[in-house]
Amino acid sequence: MIGVAPPAYDPAAPTTANTLPVGAPETVRAYVVELFRRHRRAFLLLIAVNTLAVVASMAGPWLLGGLVERVSDGAGERELHLELTVGLFVAALVVQAVFVRQVRLRGAMLGERMLADLREDFLIRSVGLPPGVLERAGTGDLLSRITTDIDRLANAMREAVPQLAIGVVWAALLLGGLIITAPPLAAAVLLAVPLLVAGCRWYFKRAPAAYRSEAAGYAAVAAALAETVDAGRTVEAHRLGGRRVELSELRIRQWTAWERYTLWLRSVLFPVINVTHVTVLASVLMIGGVFVLKGWIGVGQLTTGALIAQMLVDPVGLILRWYDELQVAQVSLARLVGVRDIEPDAGDTELAPDGRDVHADRVHFGYLEGVDVLRKVSLEVAPGTRLALVGPSGAGKSTLGRLLAGIYAPRDGRITLGGAELSRMTAERVRSHVALVNQEHHVFVGSLRDNLLLARTDATDAELWAALGAVDADGWARALDDGLDTEVGSGGFALTPAQAQQIALGRLVLADPHTLVLDEATSLLDPRAARHLERSLARVLDGRTVVAIAHRLHTAHDADVIAVVENGRISELGSHDDLVRAGGAYAALWRSWHG
Repeated sequence: MIGVAPPAYDPAAPTTANTLPVGAPETVRAYVVELFRRHRRAFLLLIAVNTLAVVASMAGPWLLGGLVERVSDGAGERELHLELTVGLFVAALVVQAVFVRQVRLRGAMLGERMLADLREDFLIRSVGLPPGVLERAGTGDLLSRITTDIDRLANAMREAVPQLAIGVVWAALLLGGLIITAPPLAAAVLLAVPLLVAGCRWYFKRAPAAYRSEAAGYAAVAAALAETVDAGRTVEAHRLGGRRVELSELRIRQWTAWERYTLWLRSVLFPVINVTHVTVLASVLMIGGVFVLKGWIGVGQLTTGALIAQMLVDPVGLILRWYDELQVAQVSLARLVGVRDIEPDAGDTELAPDGRDVHADRVHFGYLEGVDVLRKVSLEVAPGTRLALVGPSGAGKSTLGRLLAGIYAPRDGRITLGGAELSRMTAERVRSHVALVNQEHHVFVGSLRDNLLLARTDATDAELWAALGAVDADGWARALDDGLDTEVGSGGFALTPAQAQQIALGRLVLADPHTLVLDEATSLLDPRAARHLERSLARVLDGRTVVAIAHRLHTAHDADVIAVVENGRISELGSHDDLVRAGGAYAALWRSWHG
């Protein structure tokens, strides 16, 4: 078969847009086997019920074939047993209807349970991934996996898997019935097999890769749109709207190109299937007619064989239709189980800090191969020190903060906490000692109490109110109709960005880590409110080690030590007064800040 070529490869095309890995075939197979093992009894029961439904459906052709055979033999009215035949036929229809209903019901239940398992497994595995992996993945890839891929799999889990199992059993039993009732006609069905096999081989050789590219293309579209919306004000401020529109249009063109290609593949496959159906019925009738004329089979056998051959159209179509659906689902499943190929925590469970001092020794780090954002950074932070990182945008302040929080591991050099290397410690252990708070704060759907208990599940209401009071949030929280039981998030009480930020800081108070990295933790508050909140937090954070990425220089003014980051290096280090007297980069920033 000759067809159009797939879209031309582009190095920036959606095929390379994935950040999280796509599951290897063996990973997907292992997960499918595990899923079926969990639901083995339900699956076997579905097969058994379907077998009974198919056997009942074959009663009609068998009865009708017998009736035709008796008529052709010249049997009288009494010998035809019309009343008995009709009664058995009706009984078979009733039995078939009952079991078909059970098949659909149990198939839907099985699909929903497997889908629920898949959602839960993906969520648990994703939450357990290293924070650096999730940060690098970006919102677009994560969003497309948890929404689009789950939606595509939903249909497959609810219908494709049960229906495919039903179709295979159905076709096998019908072929078995044809072999038993009219053995010579069974060979006639095989005439259509080469055409069906050739068409399916052509299609399924191209379909998986095309569907993977289509899914990756949609992820790229979602990423471009989500990032543009999230950074809308920045895009407008830098007049990048035109470039973002061009990028979005490029991603959409690439995605729709793959959409058209997969649609074209299906437009070739379906006519082949229709021709196969016609070939099966025509070959049975033509060959069977010859056999009847030769006296090798009876008219009743031909009738039964033709009816069963016609019935084969449904299961074969069902198998191919849902197998095609599974090609899409397989790609989505591979994207979802891809997180299983990432080790959630490869740290040394025995490694623990012996102290609270933080030390960076000649650290190099870059997001891209061969391009370092930080170079030869060395820094010592004594326990209880308030360190402020200042410098121009893009200098590497936030990157250094994430390295000190254990989110990223340095390419070269070491970052230690109490003498223990952060990159070798388990993520859970790092989080018990160091916490990172940035400007991105999520409010979960649920009560205000549940949002706070994420930090410490055993906290009492008194402790929750104390945490809210520490971040100046108890005023508006006590004004809520249901207090801590007020539903917040989507569909509940709408919190302002500043209130969401206060909840995040309240979690920080409850978590009670001894070392904190604050990256624009008060950026959503106006300067006066932010200053007031920082003073309140200062009492709570007293005695803790605090690394603050300072975008407002009054934060740096209150710090014990200030590190000026320029071009990926620490150019100045000292107290506020010392650096102002030195007249260097920090002094220039301070004068600019105060006009």
